[in-house]
Amino acid sequence: MRFRDRAQAGRRLAGLLVDLRDRGALAGPVLVLALPRGGVAVAEPVARALGAPLDVLVVRKIGAPHHREFAVGALAADDPPLFDERTLGRLGLTEDSLAADVARERQELHRRERRYRGERPPPQVTGRTVILVDDGLATGATARAALRHVRRRGPGQLILAVPVGAPGSLAALAAEADAVVCPHRPAGFAAVGEWYEDFEQLSDAEVVTALRGV
Repeated sequence: MRFRDRAQAGRRLAGLLVDLRDRGALAGPVLVLALPRGGVAVAEPVARALGAPLDVLVVRKIGAPHHREFAVGALAADDPPLFDERTLGRLGLTEDSLAADVARERQELHRRERRYRGERPPPQVTGRTVILVDDGLATGATARAALRHVRRRGPGQLILAVPVGAPGSLAALAAEADAVVCPHRPAGFAAVGEWYEDFEQLSDAEVVTALRGV
């Protein structure tokens, strides 16, 4: 199956999460956190369906030097970078050799935080059911960094929700969340975008508009 766009994927995901809520599986007040940019368009119908506030958690991928789209690690907020040590070893990389990449991604992370949130502080997650939403899961590097960041802040329940994901990556993240909700887990997964007919990138302005609308 392919989704028409992120909004349709979000509605599909929302239906599953509303069902969980109605069965009493969501404990406490719900907060929907989207991984921008693409995750925001998926998370918006989820937040509306649950009647929950929507906010963002900006996470940045740390890419391999000659293939930026291939994640070797990720950053969340001001946390230390989270690297995949086996991938670093396989590529002959070290954390020190990626220091400039980390600094660049950290700067972009903070730029986006200021753009999306302005002066508004990050939401409180302690004791709440936090649903972390993205438009898909490939390697799981950014999702892992995001989940660990939220977990350290003491949520009552932590759920990862994505419309589509690589089965191996989803299984690897099962220990990081209290539940993983993903309706489509294709065996032949290669990239998130191949499972969408429309996978246009969102702009910063579209992210800000979505956050103001929920």
